[in-house]
Amino acid sequence: MDLNAFGHAVQSSSFGVWAGGEAYPFANLVHILGLIMLVGGIGILDLRLAGLFRRLPAAPLASALTPIALAGLLLMIPSGVTMFAADASALIHSTTFRTKLLLIALALANAAAFRFLWHARIEQWDADPPAWGRLMAAASLLLWLSVASLGRWIAYS
Repeated sequence: MDLNAFGHAVQSSSFGVWAGGEAYPFANLVHILGLIMLVGGIGILDLRLAGLFRRLPAAPLASALTPIALAGLLLMIPSGVTMFAADASALIHSTTFRTKLLLIALALANAAAFRFLWHARIEQWDADPPAWGRLMAAASLLLWLSVASLGRWIAYS
């Protein structure tokens, strides 16, 4: 199935029609709430891990904020799918939308790599933060803010 056919099939499906009607405003609100939780939680943690707020211990901060960020991501997935279904025919061709998806994949890969490499050593972060870990935290913040910006930019592109 080519992209045109896929976009049309999704948008004209009963789910796509529902998503483009009464569900869209609710999905949009849920998506914004999820974004606030994701970027608010992981953003503060990323800032701490990148070197700011050094008085705050990294491990308890990570324990408190990571679940909030994950909950935000879990809200954003179904709401994002719903909003995509409402306008799939146009979004499937949007360079902005495709770039957003690519950056989401990169941000998730960065998060998985960070967890794999540094989670077990987060207790040591306060005394000796690793340069690569700090760089990954800064990249995380930049990636998620770029994803959020592109999400807003879709309406204008």
